[in-house]
Amino acid sequence: MYRSGAATTNRGGVPTDSGDSVVTLDQVPRWSDSEFRHSYENEDSSFQNPYFPDPLTAASEGENSGNGMISKFPVDHETNSKIYLWRGNPWNLEVDAVVNSTNENLDEAHSSPGLHAAAGPGLAEECSTLGGCRTGMAKVTNAYDLPARRVIHTVGPKYAVKYHTAAENALSHCYRSCLELLIDNGLRSIAMGCIYTEAKNYPREPAAHVAIRTVRRILEKQKDKIHAVVFCTITSSDTEIYKRLLPLYFPRDKLEEEIAISKLPADVGDENGETIIDERKIRIQPLPNLKKTVPRPSQTSTDLTVSNIALARRDSSYLESYLDPAFMSLIKDPDQRRREQWEKSAQARSGWNFAKMLGYGDIGSPPLSAAEEYSLHSRYLAKANSLNLSDIAEMKIVYRGGVDSEGRPVMVVVGAHFLLRCLDLERFVLYVVKEFEPLIQKPYTIVYLHSAASLQMQPDLGWMKRLEQILGRKHQRNLQAIYILHPTFGLKAAILGLQMLVDNVVWKKVVYVDRLLQLFRYVPREQLTIPDFVFQHDLEVNGGKGVIVDPRTKYVYQRPS
Repeated sequence: MYRSGAATTNRGGVPTDSGDSVVTLDQVPRWSDSEFRHSYENEDSSFQNPYFPDPLTAASEGENSGNGMISKFPVDHETNSKIYLWRGNPWNLEVDAVVNSTNENLDEAHSSPGLHAAAGPGLAEECSTLGGCRTGMAKVTNAYDLPARRVIHTVGPKYAVKYHTAAENALSHCYRSCLELLIDNGLRSIAMGCIYTEAKNYPREPAAHVAIRTVRRILEKQKDKIHAVVFCTITSSDTEIYKRLLPLYFPRDKLEEEIAISKLPADVGDENGETIIDERKIRIQPLPNLKKTVPRPSQTSTDLTVSNIALARRDSSYLESYLDPAFMSLIKDPDQRRREQWEKSAQARSGWNFAKMLGYGDIGSPPLSAAEEYSLHSRYLAKANSLNLSDIAEMKIVYRGGVDSEGRPVMVVVGAHFLLRCLDLERFVLYVVKEFEPLIQKPYTIVYLHSAASLQMQPDLGWMKRLEQILGRKHQRNLQAIYILHPTFGLKAAILGLQMLVDNVVWKKVVYVDRLLQLFRYVPREQLTIPDFVFQHDLEVNGGKGVIVDPRTKYVYQRPS
């Protein structure tokens, strides 16, 4: 089935001969090749990761600097030399083992596309004798007609936002189990496709983070036993994701290492690449009377070696002299953190109940920290990307416009459509988060058309506050203006309430516009798609003062004097 000769490949790793040709490792580009280098300085912010925006940067500074922090993934040329990136199926590679992403029954229908056809019927027969495989685990079989020696089968997890951490750790265990089986069977090279699948709703980029960091952690411990790890991608989007993420975990020089410090997610896992869960850690506290019964060592004993310090760990009061208070203040006990959240919630509820009684909604929820807002936004965005929200899109409540007079992208919101059509507020919020995500990465503006919406019920201030929290601080920082067309007295009163009770920063950016001609000074007419009833409402409200509306093109012109 396979020719003994190797297929000719270009330097991007895509075979130019037929798909049946055997490709050897020396034909696959190493990760350390310069042609794979990716420029983060010129990276398009609209293409940044939606699940892992830069969590280490502050609201206004520190976006491209490590700020003296120590890299969790330092440059390691020996480890980098073991990494390969290949665009294509792993079945054509002449390696010791290839990885098959399958289901718990190890059946052919749910295996990686093309594997069983390339390996022959013997593979399915052997899989049927293995008794299945659990999620996160792996099993090995012969490779039959493949150029590889073995096939390692693993079962990836199903993804749900509610169980994000469990899915991450199960996926990490898939990669770790495959590499452990590789070592246990005396094999040294492996080709791994993307274990996560669209059918199981796992977001591709977060899954790539898990895959790459898990491989890095294992190579740090077992680099002498593993000769090569080939990441195989099928689609161009997966290839680009790996090209962007590999420098974070396998930096090839000091510059990439420094850039990675600010680009890495806040949680890069433990020594095995698994997500750390503080609530599941065992917390051992000192005995109540320990400080009274155990004397503090004298000043002369502070020059102990590391081994001596380890022996003295039972005296927690002694360790306090070695711990940096500034560092320890960053690590809160989970029980204490929950208690503080309960206290803040109780205090907020007792202080703002009168607002809820007046119909303003629940605006007394406690403010969220930057980490809490990031987590909330990530959960909503992940859920939005996993759902079909085309029904909300068809309502034309929120849609993209062109650019304003200063070249900033514009989002259009039609108030009358929202008030008449939007029934499922939760699905609407998910759609808003998904649509706004590309815009909030850089300066943008909002055009709100309040035309003919004055007689309808409006969302309360509590709902608006919740939406602000979900959109997060990038929205607050990058939103430049909110142009409100045809505002009413009631709307202006609501905006004043938002400024006073919800978010003074965002709602101070409101610009009231009474006529379409005024709006077109900020956003050119050709950059906006405006419903017909807005033109009609403008004529009714303003009486056609100073303007002429072309009924065919809907263009608005100054009336000649």
